[in-house]
Order: sequence, then C-alpha cells, then structure tokens
Amino acid sequence: MTQSVNRVVLAFSGGLDTSVILKWLQQTYNCEVVTFTADLGQGEELEPARAKAQMMGVKPEHIFIDDLREEFVKDYVFPMMRANAVYEGTYLLGTSIARPLIAKRQIEIAKMVGADAVSHGATGKGNDQVRFELGYYALDPDVKVIAPWREWDLTSRTRLIEFAETHQIPVSKDKRGEAPFSTDANMLHTSSEGKVLEDPWDEVPDYVYSRTNHPEDAPDTPEYITIDFERGDGVAINGEGMSPATLLEKLNEYGKTHGIGRLDLVENRFVGMKSRGMYETPGGTIYHIAHRGIEQLTLDRGAAHLKDELAPRYAELIYNGLWFSPEREMLQAAIDHSQSHVTGTVRLKLYKGNAWVVGRKSPFSLYSEKVVTFEDDAGAYDQKDAEGFIKLNALRLRLLGRRGV
Repeated sequence: MTQSVNRVVLAFSGGLDTSVILKWLQQTYNCEVVTFTADLGQGEELEPARAKAQMMGVKPEHIFIDDLREEFVKDYVFPMMRANAVYEGTYLLGTSIARPLIAKRQIEIAKMVGADAVSHGATGKGNDQVRFELGYYALDPDVKVIAPWREWDLTSRTRLIEFAETHQIPVSKDKRGEAPFSTDANMLHTSSEGKVLEDPWDEVPDYVYSRTNHPEDAPDTPEYITIDFERGDGVAINGEGMSPATLLEKLNEYGKTHGIGRLDLVENRFVGMKSRGMYETPGGTIYHIAHRGIEQLTLDRGAAHLKDELAPRYAELIYNGLWFSPEREMLQAAIDHSQSHVTGTVRLKLYKGNAWVVGRKSPFSLYSEKVVTFEDDAGAYDQKDAEGFIKLNALRLRLLGRRGV
C-alpha cells in the first residue's frame, strides 16, 4: 500500500524521465510536487524546465531553479581536488561529487516548503540512487524517499514515451527513438554510458565526445598557461584572479581546445556490477595535474606520502555517496591542514590530449637547489653522512644475510 505523502520535492531536469516521474508522483501518491533544478554548469538552458513544470501543474512558487555553480566548485570540487582524489586510479569523480550538493539543496527546499518526501530519477542499477539517498538520510534522518525506478513498471524507454503521450507530456523528437547512450553533465565533467558503449571491446565512437576536441585535431602548437594556488586552491590563471567556478570554466576551455581529459573506463560500481563509461573532464584534469605539481614543492615527504595513502580511501567515500559521513569529514580536516603552505604558481604545457607541469615556484618551497646541486654545495650537505645512514638501514639486512637459510 502506498504510504501517504502530502508534498514531495523532485530533482527535476525537465527531460523525459523526470517529466514522467512528476506525473507519476501526482497520480500514484496523490500529492503536490515541488520541482528543483540545479544549475551546476551543465551548459543547458534550464528555463524550459520551469515552463514544463508549470505546464504540468506545479505552482510557480514551488518551482526552484538554483544557480549552484560557485558553491559546487568552491565547497565540493576544490575540497576534493585538495585530496587528489581519484577513483580506481583514473576517475576524477565528476558525477559523484555533484550528488551531495543536489541532495543538500533538496532537503533545504523540503524544509522550506514543508514537504515530507523527496524523489529522484536514478535507476535501481546505478550508484546515484545510493549517493542521493545517503545524502538525504544524513541531512534528514526521517525524510521519506521515493525512488520511482524501484517502484513502477515503466521498464523501457518505449513504456516511458507511451506514458508521456497518454498524459499529454511533451516529448522532444530526439527522445522518441532509442538514445545511443545516456549522459550526465556538470561543470566538472560529462559522463556517457549505455547502449553503444556497453561492449568494452568497442572503441568509443567520436560522436559521443562533446566537451573535448579529438586530440589528433587539436592545435599543432603547444600552449603554456600558469595556475596560481593559495592554500591548496586555484585562484588565478595567467596571473588573472578568478572565482572558483570561473577558473574551472576557463580551464575547461583550454582542455576542450587541446583535447585533454578523455577517459574510457570499466569501473566497479558500489552496487556490485562493473560498468563501462566514457568521461570527459577537461579543466579538472589540468587542475589535478597542476595541484600535484605545486604540492611537489611545498609538501614534506611524510605528509605527501600519507596523503597519497589517504586519497584512494577518500575517493571511495565520495564514489560511494558518503560525503556527509564523519570519516570523510575527518579525512578532510587532515587534508586541509596539509594545504596550509600549498601556495605558489605552476606552469603547464598543453598539447594534443596532454598536460604537463613544466615549471613550479612557491614562497614556501622545500626544494633547495643549494642542497641538491651536483656542483659545489659549499658545505650544505656532507656526503660522508650517507655512509652511516646506509649502514644503519642495512643492519637488519646484513644480520639476515649472515643467518643464512
């Protein structure tokens, strides 16, 4: 029996799936629906979502379209980048890091409008259902969550379109056929999965890529840029100060031009299956490389190596939807402490799908040319000290060797 619901806040894009969900919620739960559309820099016109919701009976005062771009980069992407978080060695977590912010804003709106439930359009096979719902419950333990894909019998795109047509929900022409793949986008990345991408042996068709030029078609001349960091966060490109979102947008332009940030990945989903996806993270890839470049100068060896041990665990927490967990917050505190002197400038070379660090400088640099030089160091380092260092470290190995078999 369907639980009574008075008002529900739906994460709403205005596309086929969430439009059908809106009507389904109204019918199945006989409730009032409040729509929330997040602008995370996905590059789409969002006002049609307002018109669609209003046409489907949502009150104007219950249609929320919020520009979250600066909050997204400042409070979610940058903290993650301070950690150098990469899932399974390659994935920069572009979809994963957006979900806690959407969940947070949904709960805020639910409290504002007196809603007793929230809803999303994630399927029962994916990670996003977990990420959304762990976020909801962390922020409002008693909220009711409605996940239509786990309840209804609309199990195919054909069924969705039939439902839409029956209830006079407009369906754009490009949604009537079988989509060759599904996408999710925000300012940090675009992900593509399904259909034409499901066979991991087949190369990703070039038409799937939308955020980057093909590296083979990128300019034949390298481009050099600088990124300035303060306490682990990017603050300027080529000496021009920028807000977090503006900085990432500018790096996305560089990445697009030079074909940087493409990834073809078979990953382990939290729900247990392997999936194949294509990710484009142009600006984020450049930023990640630059951040590691400034840390090379400014982090002590012990701190740097400990961060590298923590990073996979931190990345897994984000991937699995545990942004609001105490363990993520504990790791974040340690990571942020490590960034107190991660300040300086990195120079990068961008060329045909690649970004390299080619220079770095910092007022807090731990690099000493006087100590490391192959020339006369004027007594800065006594090479004779190395003998005792080596012998002490070799002591246990020599004792083992003398013991024999």
